[in-house]
Amino acid sequence: MANGSRQAAWEFFGTELKRHREDRGLTQVELGARVFVSGAYIGQFEQAIRKPQLDIAQRIDEVLQTDGIFERAWRKLIDDKRYADYFAAVVELERTATKIAEFAPTVVPGLLQTAAYARAVTIAANPFVTDEYVEEKVTARLERQHILKDATRPEYWVILHEGVLRPPVGGPEAMAEQLEHIAGLMRERKVWVMVVPYAAGAHASMTGSLKLMEFDDAPPVAYTETSFSGTLLDDPAVVKRAQRAYDLLRGTALSPEASLDLIESAAEDFRRCASTT
Repeated sequence: MANGSRQAAWEFFGTELKRHREDRGLTQVELGARVFVSGAYIGQFEQAIRKPQLDIAQRIDEVLQTDGIFERAWRKLIDDKRYADYFAAVVELERTATKIAEFAPTVVPGLLQTAAYARAVTIAANPFVTDEYVEEKVTARLERQHILKDATRPEYWVILHEGVLRPPVGGPEAMAEQLEHIAGLMRERKVWVMVVPYAAGAHASMTGSLKLMEFDDAPPVAYTETSFSGTLLDDPAVVKRAQRAYDLLRGTALSPEASLDLIESAAEDFRRCASTT
């Protein structure tokens, strides 16, 4: 579904939500209280500014007694099966974000991955799948990166742990290419990257990755992920805690200049290794 038609479909979703809410005699605040979000969020759903998560769509169906129409509409709109269900909504939000800030403790973020790196990561997690499956996943990941090529691209901040730079994912040649790609984007000023070195020891996000997204017309959100699931967080208090953790990570990281030196040095090490094999 093209972005324009997808947005029109979300606008229809919002129009129907408003109609059913008013038919039940509920204000936005009253419906929000019953589905455990704010009235302002209901207003944003109705204006298609923000897309609800699946569990919220399901609770709306329960409260408005709409026989699952909002859940079915959600599943149809979030229909890109190249992404895990828990990540599809994040991809939608990336497209409208004005700022994205990520912390990656173990793997290069998808928005920065090269095809060879993405392929190696996909195969490592899915060793028995077909080549077609692998290429579908790699293509989807690379397509997400188009947001960084637009004139209206978001500010993109990335904090990498040094542990991301050292494993030869895909082999020395592929890893050298990956690190050179990141360095190139840094030099083109398309991304702001900092590295938390091993020497820093403990840091503020020891339990996993973190992504923060900001928008022009909606409150910020946070997203955390483990190997098998992800959680999109929009509670203001929780998002504020995530933003504080990111600020602490920035304080632990090397400067962008020192980070670039470290990334390029690691790339050179892999190049030398690749040339001797």
